[in-house]
Amino acid sequence: MAENSFDIVSKVDMQELNNAITQAEREIETRFDFKNSKSSITLEKDDIVVVSDDEYKLKSVIDILQSKMIKRGVPIKNMEFGKLEGASAGTVRQKIKLKQGIEQDISKKINTLIRDSKLKVKSQIQGDSIRVTGKSLDDLQAVMAMLRGADLQIDLQFTNYR
Repeated sequence: MAENSFDIVSKVDMQELNNAITQAEREIETRFDFKNSKSSITLEKDDIVVVSDDEYKLKSVIDILQSKMIKRGVPIKNMEFGKLEGASAGTVRQKIKLKQGIEQDISKKINTLIRDSKLKVKSQIQGDSIRVTGKSLDDLQAVMAMLRGADLQIDLQFTNYR
């Protein structure tokens, strides 16, 4: 019988993220509570930089951004918030780092979860993704369901399911 497999990855769709940022900026421009404010959202490689007048408005901008990301299917679990810092002209800035790929310690935790599940599957770390193989499609789907229910710090996607 043939081996079936799938890959576990954690990626952020940068095009959808860019669209979410554009939508959030458009909403900020039209909202009354942001009239005459210096609020902006910029994307720099794997970082999002949010700038606003004060801490309260910055939190509101981040809330707007997160709601747009959720609507577009961009995972917000992969956001790692930096510390609040002062910027020019009395504004505040916060960098948000985007996690791409599965880090080594989380990969080991996922491997341990799969091994402890007692399902007849094998998992193998391949760089920043994990390949899970097994004879039964039901076992592979059980692994997917178990990982969806697990409390991990990142959002997981399942690709190359065959």
